[in-house]
Amino acid sequence: MKKALNIAIVLLVPLLISCGGKEEKKKAGFSYEKKAPTEQKAKKVESTVPASKKVDLENKGIGPISSISLPSEVDQTMATQGADVFKKMCTACHRTDKKFIGPSPKNILTRRSPEWVMNMILNPDEMVQKDPLAKALLIEFNGSPMANQNLSEEDARAVLEYFRTLK
Repeated sequence: MKKALNIAIVLLVPLLISCGGKEEKKKAGFSYEKKAPTEQKAKKVESTVPASKKVDLENKGIGPISSISLPSEVDQTMATQGADVFKKMCTACHRTDKKFIGPSPKNILTRRSPEWVMNMILNPDEMVQKDPLAKALLIEFNGSPMANQNLSEEDARAVLEYFRTLK
C-alpha cells in the first residue's frame, strides 16, 4: 500500500505542476480599443494665411518692370482706360469684388508692390515658374495659371491705375 501511494504521488505531482500556475500569453489580435502610439510626432504649425491674403510689398516679381513710381493722385483718364482693358481681358477669371478663378484685384496694392502687379500682368508665365508668391497663388487657385494676355506696358500701367481705384 505504501508503494502504491508513493507511485500515485509520483504520478500526480507532475500532473498537478503541469496543469496549474501557468499563465497564458495573450496573442495580439483584433481589438476595438485604439492603442496609444508609442511615439508622439511633433506637428508642424504652418501658416494658415492664404497666399492671396499675404502682404509682401518688397517683392518686385520677375519681368520687365524693376521700378515704378506712382503719383499720389489717381490719373482718372488712365484708370478709365485700365477699366476698359480689365473688362475686355481679365473678367473671364477675375472679379473686382470677390475671389473667382483668380484673386480679386481689390486693395491689391496694400498687399503687393506695383512692380510685382505689373510683372504678373506682363510676364505671368515666368512669374508662376520662378516667383515664390506667384507659385503659392497658383496652388491656392487650384493650378489655374494666369493667362498671358500680351498686354503692352502702357495697357498694364493703365490696369494698375484702375486697381488703385478699387477700394
